[in-house]
Amino acid sequence: MKPFIGWIFACLVVLGLAADPARAELVIDITRGVSQPIPIAVPELFGGSDKDAQMGRDVARVVAADLERSGLFAPIDSRAFIQTTASLQSAPRYADWRQINAQGLVSGKAEFQPDGRLRVEFRLFDVYAETQMVGEAYTTNPTGWRRISHIIADQIYKRLTGEEGYFDTQIVYVAEDGPQTKRRKRLAIMDQDGENHRFLTNGNDLVLTPRFSPTARELTYMSYEKNNPRVWIYQIDTGRRELLGDFPGMTFAPRFSPDGNRVILSQAINGVTNIYEMNLLTRQKRRLTDSPFIDTSPSYSPDSSKIVFNSDRGGAQQIYVMNADGSGVNRISFGDGRYATPVWSPRGDLIAFTKFKGGEFYIGVMHPDGSGERQLAKGWLVEGPTWAPNGRVLSFWRETPSDSHNRGTSKLYTIDLTGSNERQVITPVDGSDPAWSPLVP
Repeated sequence: MKPFIGWIFACLVVLGLAADPARAELVIDITRGVSQPIPIAVPELFGGSDKDAQMGRDVARVVAADLERSGLFAPIDSRAFIQTTASLQSAPRYADWRQINAQGLVSGKAEFQPDGRLRVEFRLFDVYAETQMVGEAYTTNPTGWRRISHIIADQIYKRLTGEEGYFDTQIVYVAEDGPQTKRRKRLAIMDQDGENHRFLTNGNDLVLTPRFSPTARELTYMSYEKNNPRVWIYQIDTGRRELLGDFPGMTFAPRFSPDGNRVILSQAINGVTNIYEMNLLTRQKRRLTDSPFIDTSPSYSPDSSKIVFNSDRGGAQQIYVMNADGSGVNRISFGDGRYATPVWSPRGDLIAFTKFKGGEFYIGVMHPDGSGERQLAKGWLVEGPTWAPNGRVLSFWRETPSDSHNRGTSKLYTIDLTGSNERQVITPVDGSDPAWSPLVP
């Protein structure tokens, strides 16, 4: 289980020196896309004892892996390093790092304290400007070392891009195993890099569409417990579950509001599906759409003023936006094909969706008015986009077809907004329906 932020204490902030005005500061403009990742050196953190040194190696490895997966950074092979980790504790020899083309440099120290806690410090240097850009230290329970590593990677990402990182996060998904005719589907949760994986449900009942609350400590999802399709809320830390309201018919496609006080969902009765909102404080429900069609997959805008959803009310499955009270319904998708699973970006600037056209599925994005539609990924079956909290990266799942020789697979992937940095998220079993958490508090 991921440690609470209460276990982590920022105990040192080292301010960077002013950069030489004659030299450009090391920054990455990710709004224009990055064709060439920035070379960055991430040596193992210095450790005075063997135990400290091993932890220093582990932390550096996770930091480098986070940065590399973003597609914005190219960690340099440690075999090229000239300066030793020990001498780096005094000061960087910038000429040595320029010689191997490092533009950024990370140094630090890992040390177990007498009380058993772990203290990790790091510094980020601009090699060409010869300045320190940021430096911090953290103290944590030793089991929190991976989270410390992700927090450090987020600090580096933020300092060099100007935007929040997304490494100190989790992904919940539907874990799938067993024969094709009798798949077992369980809720599972893991860090965004696939580590600290654990199952949350036992697989006795089919589960679908898990979604995080804004606190990252609750989930809402659909379960077929006792063959009765209902929406539940799950407390991640305690495992406590709660049925969400008493709705007749089938309830599905739940999602929290940005303030966490409401859940929006779909309810199907006699072939008609409408969208409802449940107030978690008062337990009052409110009907938002009233049509004889299928309205589903609702998602709030970040300011809660709008809701995006898909509907076949126009004759084919398309994306619509309405006010949060259900008024002012407006269709925004007009391209060829069918659209589904829209989800609003945390930044508010884009809506991600699944599209089916010409026998293939696509993951795409468009502006909230429907303009600027772009395709990021495609395949025999790709579906279910979910946003990282900084709104620059998406996760989704891809299924491959089965034939007489091979059983189809279902795997999780991430991709950035350029569409050029697609990565598989390694899981112990097949996976679908991912949901990305906010930054863990």
